[in-house]
Amino acid sequence: MARVVLVTGVSRYLGGLLARRLVAHPGIERVVGVDVIPPPQDIGAVEFVRADIRNPMISRVIEQAGVDTVVHMNVIATPTFVGGRTPQKEINVIGTMQLLAACQKSTTVRRLVVKSSAAVYGSTSRDPALFTEDMSARRSPRGGFGKDSIEVEGYVRGFARRRPDVEILMLRFANVLGPKIRTSVTDYFSLPVVPVPLGYDARMQFVHEDDAIDALVLGTTGAATGVVNVAGDGVVTVHQAVAMAGRPMLPVPLQSAGLVGGVTRRLGLADFSPDQMSFLAFGRGLDTTRMRSVLGFEPRFTSREAFAAFARTLGAGAPGPQMVTAAVSGVAGIAGHAVLRSLGAGGAR
Repeated sequence: MARVVLVTGVSRYLGGLLARRLVAHPGIERVVGVDVIPPPQDIGAVEFVRADIRNPMISRVIEQAGVDTVVHMNVIATPTFVGGRTPQKEINVIGTMQLLAACQKSTTVRRLVVKSSAAVYGSTSRDPALFTEDMSARRSPRGGFGKDSIEVEGYVRGFARRRPDVEILMLRFANVLGPKIRTSVTDYFSLPVVPVPLGYDARMQFVHEDDAIDALVLGTTGAATGVVNVAGDGVVTVHQAVAMAGRPMLPVPLQSAGLVGGVTRRLGLADFSPDQMSFLAFGRGLDTTRMRSVLGFEPRFTSREAFAAFARTLGAGAPGPQMVTAAVSGVAGIAGHAVLRSLGAGGAR
C-alpha cells in the first residue's frame, strides 16, 4: 500500500489533479509533487518541491522524503507546451533516465507507475482492429511523442530487470479529453476548419479526464503490475468528431496532410506531427480486457461521451463565416500546392 508518493509533472493539468486526489486518499500519509515551475492550480496539501527530474538531485528528494511509490506523469505530449521539440525530448527521455536512476539507487521505492500512451502502437493501414498490450507497432512512430514513449517504456523495462523487487505498472492511455484539459487533439478539433485525410474516416478511442485520474489513482494505490491499455468503450470516427465539434470539415489528400499539419503547427493553431496525421487517417483501437481484469477499472465515460464533454466547451467559440472562409482558402491552397508538387507540376525544376 502506498504511503509516501512522489508525483512528477505536478504543475501540469493531470499531474496536479492526481496529486490532489492522492493526498486525500485514505492510507496515503504524504504526497510530494515535483516540477520545474510552481503549479498554476491549487494542489492543496501536496508538498511541492521545485526540481528538475533531468537533474540527479531528484535522488535526494526521493531519499529525504522516504518515497515508496513514484508516479511518473512528466512525459510531455505536445512540444509547444515546453518550448519545442528539443526540450520535449530532453524532459521525456533524459528526465525518465534520471528518474529511473534515482529509483534504482533508492532504498525505499517499492512501486513505480508510469503514464504512457497508446501512441506507442503507431497508426498504419496494416494495424489490427484492437491492439493488445503484447503487440507492438506495425510501423514504429518516426518521431515526436510516440517515439519518446517507446524509448521511455524501453528504459522502464531495463529498470525492471535491474530492480525486480519494485512493482511496475505502465498505463497506456488513449487520447485524454474532457472539458478542461488541453492537448494536441483538442487544439486540432478546435480549428476554425478541420482538415481531414481525403477518403478516410478513422476510428478513435478516448479517455475522459476524470476516468484518467481514477485509473491513475487505482494504479497508484492498488497492486496491479505490467502493461495495461486504458480507453473508454466504443469509438468515434473522425467525421463524427468534426460534426460533434461543430466545425466545417475540409478533406485534403493524405500526401498533403503532413504539410497542412506543419503549417497549423507553425501558425500556433495546433501541434500535429506526421504520426498524428496518420492517426487521423488510420485510427487506432485498444483491447481493454486487462484494464478490467488486471487493473480492475471500469470507465464511467465512453469514448463518445469523453469527446462530447470536450465538444460542449466549443459552443461559445464557434467560428464565424469570415474566419471559416479564410481558413478554408488557406488550407485548400496549401493542399493544392502540395498535390501539384507531388505530381511534378509545382513549377520549373
